[in-house]
Amino acid sequence: NPRASRTVPFVSKAIGQPLAKIAARCMVGKTLKEQGATKEITPKYFSVKEAVFPFIKFLGVDPILGPEMKSTGEVMGVGKTFGEAFGKSQLAAGTNFPESGCALLSVRKEDRSQAANIAKHLIKLGFTIVATKGTARAISEKGIECNSVNKVREGRPHIVDMIIDGKIDLIVNTTEGKQAIADSFTIRREALQHKVCYTTTIAGAWALKEAVQSKDSYQVYRLQDLHTQVSH
Repeated sequence: NPRASRTVPFVSKAIGQPLAKIAARCMVGKTLKEQGATKEITPKYFSVKEAVFPFIKFLGVDPILGPEMKSTGEVMGVGKTFGEAFGKSQLAAGTNFPESGCALLSVRKEDRSQAANIAKHLIKLGFTIVATKGTARAISEKGIECNSVNKVREGRPHIVDMIIDGKIDLIVNTTEGKQAIADSFTIRREALQHKVCYTTTIAGAWALKEAVQSKDSYQVYRLQDLHTQVSH
């Protein structure tokens, strides 16, 4: 099983070529040259595939990602920029990310320098920043305005209190190691229950930043029109 059952349809839709049909014809002796499928196709637009997870339906399940298959489907976003395509994919998957508000950053040591850069860009977009002590220290050392908040084990008021009270609009939470993952479980779970946009990777945080930055430029495209551009 090459695990291509979901990827091949996505790529076919992204580039406007029936890859499964082309492959089937190859299997019965028709060459790629005979099918006119020898050139690499590079569209002038971006396509993003996003998995859809049913975590909200299962109480107590940790929404952090791992090697297990947890998604129940996928959606696709297309745009002239990566930010537009990624943003559309998130909206299609049911993630309504904020354009401003309060962003909470709580990241592992290896990600703290990146967290400072992310905080700087989020502030430019209109967010205020709160962070757990270690992350807040790293951000403040870069001269970036940031307020500190307690982790759950450090006493109240803490991160989860802020989420429940509706004071957090975006969460960037990266963890490493079994204990750290267990400690941050309540953050992810309450974010899910209260429909707070969150990401558990630095790459995801940068992608969300791009999506927010380009939200005013989202447009609706017909795939047929985009495929016509590719074929020419």
